[in-house]
Amino acid sequence: MQKRYRYLMTALLTILTIILTGISLGGGLSVAAGRGTIFTGVTIDGIDLSGMTIEEAEAAVEAYLEEMYATSVTLVAAQGNKVAVQIADFSPVWSNREVISEIIGLAANGNVVERYMMSKDIEVNGALYTIELTYDEDKIRSILTEQCAVYDIPVENAVLTRENGVFSVTGGNVGEMLDVEASLNDIKTNLLTYYKEGMTEISLVVNEEQPQGTEEELLAVTDVLGSYTTNYNTSGANRSANVANGCRLVNGTTLYPGEEFSMYDAVKPFSTDNGYYMAGSYLNGQVVDSLGGGICQVSSTLYNAVLLAELNVTERHPHSMIVTYVPRSADAAIAESSGKDFRFTNNTDHPIYIEGYTSGKNITFTIYGVEERSANRTVEYVSETLEENVPTTEKIIADAGQGVGYISVQSAHIGYRARLWKVVYENGVEVSREEVNTSSYSMSPRTAVVGTNTDNPDFNARIQDAIASGSIDNCKTVANQILAEINAASAAAAAAAAQQVPLPPESEVVPEL
Repeated sequence: MQKRYRYLMTALLTILTIILTGISLGGGLSVAAGRGTIFTGVTIDGIDLSGMTIEEAEAAVEAYLEEMYATSVTLVAAQGNKVAVQIADFSPVWSNREVISEIIGLAANGNVVERYMMSKDIEVNGALYTIELTYDEDKIRSILTEQCAVYDIPVENAVLTRENGVFSVTGGNVGEMLDVEASLNDIKTNLLTYYKEGMTEISLVVNEEQPQGTEEELLAVTDVLGSYTTNYNTSGANRSANVANGCRLVNGTTLYPGEEFSMYDAVKPFSTDNGYYMAGSYLNGQVVDSLGGGICQVSSTLYNAVLLAELNVTERHPHSMIVTYVPRSADAAIAESSGKDFRFTNNTDHPIYIEGYTSGKNITFTIYGVEERSANRTVEYVSETLEENVPTTEKIIADAGQGVGYISVQSAHIGYRARLWKVVYENGVEVSREEVNTSSYSMSPRTAVVGTNTDNPDFNARIQDAIASGSIDNCKTVANQILAEINAASAAAAAAAAQQVPLPPESEVVPEL
């Protein structure tokens, strides 16, 4: 009892002495000096801040972070490929600087006895604080995308090929793809921990992607779901080449259940390097030459095969004016300039294979799959004309960029509004009739481009009078007459020049005596 009493008295005397003399409480608040220092035993991420002022503590943390920022780490991407970066490349920022003020504030909390007891507790048990960092997410994302994702291995689905009427299976590789957002989040959350633990390599989040299609599944694709043929025997060499080229680019496509096919993606870009030539196509009610002219016949032929296969059409556009190689409302235009595309999805439970070929100026697409429709069920598509708009005027365009005598005439196009019906039969009896689409085609009058560029007043007056008449046939007559006169004058001038005898060179002239 006496021993305990002596202990309490000693503690009280010690505290009284501290109060009276201003002795520093274990490295805490120095009353006498009026200066805040940190208790002994306080650390922040392993940095000992004992006895430091706020300025000294901040400087210690800054020095620690500078060393960290200068450290190189290796990011491990797909297939173990490594990308070396500095932590500074992530633009880290110390975001909880206020923690130093909070630590200093410990020495000012409570009365003198409480502060003393706290200082002794921290001295024995320690007080651990952590540094918090923020990073520039855009910079991390850029590093991951531009330097690490380049090592991704895209998944390759197994595909069908068909040669000489026989199917075979090729391809099928597992993909490895960097998960950019998951990797970014890991770096933000754990980079400081990795550094403290001495880790110099960070394994990024890389996901495996399994390919679709087994050999057994693909070799079951043998049934004809739909087939359609169109003819292009009136096409010139360039348009014929474009049709054949587009067919080649689509041929051999394997489409898995749920996948979408884009005609535009399959046949782009429209360039000479991709096998295209200049040929006629529609633009603003006129037929103009463009690279890939005729590609819409490829698209329209495939559209009809898709309809017969009863696949799900997700995008389809009619031409601006009528075409003749498929029934009205059974066409599918694509146009890079206006963003038109033909798209469909494989809505069956099995892969499908698209075969396309040209022969004798015919183009054919056949879609193979696994037939699950009833054998007594058939489908056909019927075009219905709802409206017809016949042009009653002619259009003449004077073109000063063409010489007088030039004339180019385009035939009139009748405007239509049409509807396409899907008709289903069972055992030869119609059981349903469903509207597929309604299409409108613009009317275009017979149009002539007439050249007016001439220095001859007589020619100019005659061609202007012909244009003013509003008759294309009259313009043709006058233009042909003027052209004949120009050709005749050119022939006469050439003949006269041929009959002239040139004088001998001056050095050979004999002077008269």
